[in-house]
Amino acid sequence: MPRMGVSVADGTVTEWRKRVGEAIEPDETVCDVTTDKIDVEIPAPAGGVLTRILVDAGETVAVGTVLAEIGSSGPEGEAPPDEGGPSEPGAPKPEPEVAAEIDRSSFVSPVVRRIADEHGIDLSRVEGHGVGGRVRKADLLVALADGTAQTAADGGPTLHSDSPYRPDDPALERDEGVAELAGPTRREPLGPMRRAIASHMLASRRTSAHCTTIAEADFSAVAARRREMEGRRSGPTYLAFVARAVVAALGRHPILNASIDGEEIVHHDDVNLGIAVALDEGLVVPVIRRAQRLSVEGLAEEIAGLADRARDGRLAPDDTHGGTFTITNPGQFGAILATPIINQPQVAILDLEAVVKRPVAIGDGSGGDAVSIRPMGYLCMSWDHRALDGAEAARFLADVRSGIERGDD
Repeated sequence: MPRMGVSVADGTVTEWRKRVGEAIEPDETVCDVTTDKIDVEIPAPAGGVLTRILVDAGETVAVGTVLAEIGSSGPEGEAPPDEGGPSEPGAPKPEPEVAAEIDRSSFVSPVVRRIADEHGIDLSRVEGHGVGGRVRKADLLVALADGTAQTAADGGPTLHSDSPYRPDDPALERDEGVAELAGPTRREPLGPMRRAIASHMLASRRTSAHCTTIAEADFSAVAARRREMEGRRSGPTYLAFVARAVVAALGRHPILNASIDGEEIVHHDDVNLGIAVALDEGLVVPVIRRAQRLSVEGLAEEIAGLADRARDGRLAPDDTHGGTFTITNPGQFGAILATPIINQPQVAILDLEAVVKRPVAIGDGSGGDAVSIRPMGYLCMSWDHRALDGAEAARFLADVRSGIERGDD
């Protein structure tokens, strides 16, 4: 299986482009794999004939798993199509690439091991559906969600990161008679991206102690700076100015530029800023590396470039990993308030809402008050109470707001 990125633990085969018995050219795409929201085309390492498929479409396997065998003849020893029949008598036959026949049931990916350790789960008691009965991340998350996952010691204490929630008896979940009143329905399976998003979001809600703090910012200075910069190649958006204010504030509030690993808080020297991009099939979060080195215009160019690559399907798997803080921007669609879910293992995510003109009370310069029409927007931040408290979250948001209201670039 070709390398899919140092930060990728497993992938799901979504489609086989070749069938058993078909000829394959070197570097020709054999199948498509989705890895944590990113689609990757898997090329053939050599030419020949696809003699055997080892991983079916829809199956999730670890990086390094052999997906198929490529040989010099078909599955029954037949000559490859369009290659002129059998070879000359006595000519040596190249040995096909053969997958090692090993027991994969005990293999556990680093992601699965980390999740199991955080929740104190005995993986030997989790039913696996991967190769050879291997426990996949999806299997573990399902077991956690439905309450079938068991801790290493039955009846042991609940760990600090465990949720006390347990689902109701399935027989009590719905009334079939009431369901029929809803009328005709149509069902369709969740796609790979939606399944990945569902798994990540559920895991985040179970892992982090989510809290939300909201601040309101006056974007008048930003609007003025944008007018001054009209005609420049980058054309900074409101999001670029918010990103610059966030990056600057993270330097003064390093606890927000951190992640949690077990019982430790990991502080990051660089600000690797994740920017959520909405796609038709879901949400992807590409990362701007070392965002602290960029100006507003530089951030605007990076944001635009990442968004274009995401929508064109040109992101590499590593483009979406290694983020230390995330900004999401539903305000571009007119939303005015939200409580986003933290992008694990980060400790906070900032939600930029719509910037709209509305009347606000301001000082009139002589000790009185006046009403003025200003472009205003809410900054909604969800944060992990395990890593910080409300006072620090409020101070950070106030710092971000000050940067925005100064129009810093």
